[in-house]
Amino acid sequence: KSVWCGVPYASLVATILCFSGVALFCGCGHVALTGTVTILETHFSKVASDHAMLTDVIQLMQYVIYGIASFFFLYGIILLAEGFYTTSAVKELHSEFKTTICGRCISGMFVFLTYILGVAWLGVFGFSAVPVFLFYNMWSTCATMRSPMANLTNIDSICVDVRQYGIIPWNATPGKACGSTLGDICNTSEFYLSYHLYIVACAGAGATVIALIHFLMILSANWAYLKDASQMHAYQDIKMKEERELQDITSRSKECLNSYT
Repeated sequence: KSVWCGVPYASLVATILCFSGVALFCGCGHVALTGTVTILETHFSKVASDHAMLTDVIQLMQYVIYGIASFFFLYGIILLAEGFYTTSAVKELHSEFKTTICGRCISGMFVFLTYILGVAWLGVFGFSAVPVFLFYNMWSTCATMRSPMANLTNIDSICVDVRQYGIIPWNATPGKACGSTLGDICNTSEFYLSYHLYIVACAGAGATVIALIHFLMILSANWAYLKDASQMHAYQDIKMKEERELQDITSRSKECLNSYT
């Protein structure tokens, strides 16, 4: 028998997709947040006290990213191990455990936890699209100013005010960028890198959602398999008991018949 028969390819693909998505989200998101702070401090809020709370929130989010990366690395390994455990090759070695209540409860727990994580990551995916939208608005404004078809007479009247998004308070100085200053911001390496990293981070969050949905389907199928296996074992036990009872009755009947003869 081939050693590859027991490889859970579905779980393996989901694990690779989950690791890739989480790595993209955490790595790109961490660097993009750092670039965002640099842009705000340099061009929109030059007084440190105006964006002190935002800086603390971004640092907290970066620490949360470390925790997310560590947790999903461990969780992905556990789900992959559960996939290996449920395959036919491993079932032959541990068939008795899979029929116990403990085995079914563990599989059910993973289904519930993966569902909760999937819903949470849907929220993360939506949240990660917010900075992409903000940077896109700024980028599209700069592209409009540079376009020869725009026919603008006074580009200084075109501004981007980040205070309206609630990122920094209304008393932040200067709080907005107009005209050539806005164009210079769009040409900086921090803006270009942060914008594209946010896009990749959003794509990574989407890939993680797909991976968790994939895991959820796999775990649900495994749980159904364990339930059917348990019922099959129970049916086989009842059948064996009935066959033994029938054999006992037959043997007793023969003994009684022999005693009469």
